[in-house]
Amino acid sequence: MPHSSILTLKAPSVTKRAPWQDTHEIRINNWLTEWDFASPIDAGFIGAPYSGASITPSSASGGPEAVRMAFRFNVTFSPDWDTDIQKMVARDLGDIAGDMTNVEKAHQNIEDAIAGALGLGHVFVPVIVGGDHSITAPAIRGFAKANPGKKIGVINFDGHMDVRNFDYGNHNGTPFRQILEREPKIDPNNFVEIGIHGFMNSSTYYKELLDKGTRVITGREVQKRGMEDCVTEALELAGRDTDIIYVSVDIDCLAYPYTIGTSAASPEGLSAWQLLEGMWLCGQHPKVGALDVVEIDPTRDVKDLTARSGCSVILTFLAGLYRRVYGDRGY
Repeated sequence: MPHSSILTLKAPSVTKRAPWQDTHEIRINNWLTEWDFASPIDAGFIGAPYSGASITPSSASGGPEAVRMAFRFNVTFSPDWDTDIQKMVARDLGDIAGDMTNVEKAHQNIEDAIAGALGLGHVFVPVIVGGDHSITAPAIRGFAKANPGKKIGVINFDGHMDVRNFDYGNHNGTPFRQILEREPKIDPNNFVEIGIHGFMNSSTYYKELLDKGTRVITGREVQKRGMEDCVTEALELAGRDTDIIYVSVDIDCLAYPYTIGTSAASPEGLSAWQLLEGMWLCGQHPKVGALDVVEIDPTRDVKDLTARSGCSVILTFLAGLYRRVYGDRGY
């Protein structure tokens, strides 16, 4: 059950348990159980099922539910990362209540829920699943409130820069302008964009970011340099003179085959392996304190492929986090 002090955090929309698992395999949706809000945890899954601020029609509000359902395909071990996360304590905190008609109220609910969950006295890494990308700005504000006095760096894996102006309000094209110009006023030098690609961005905003000191690593640059080199640079920049790093993943950073179920994918996107390599490194970095994954739209998806991409993103990040916390392979 949700914690009584966090009014905007509700029970998960769906609880899916695998009816069968091998004796030596642990299915993720049998491993990721609901939190009692008392026991120590390493990571907490939080759904932010809101897509009412999307530029294009979207049902990304179904993202948390789609990911929870798709976890039935996954187990706790990956030979790719030579890591079994079974010993890690990860729990489901539930879903944040939205608002049917008021974007600002929905965003305030997200801010309050993240700040409330992280303010209960238990140190853990939140894994927030949206929802459209508008949920990231209030999530970062809540994260900042729960870490008072700490300077935050931000890394965004995305096809779009998401620094559009506020002519049409706080929509899913504005989250990073919000955090740069409003609270918590992230230093542009500690903000890194990775995977920006395609004929989908404004040269005006691109130049503006560069002039302010933000590092924009394009999809083409990732392809030429390699993700490991690019993410190492991003972590160094986001972590320079900061205390903690927030990582955001818009699933449309990926190319078509891996992300059918989103509203703005393109052929120039990252490969799944490139993004997963980034998650592995982010999970291991000592300053990375939060992850969000957004823009998974199950109504556009085919055979859960995009939801399963989201699952792989989350689990690879957790594999890196496991190595950081436990210092072994898990078996």
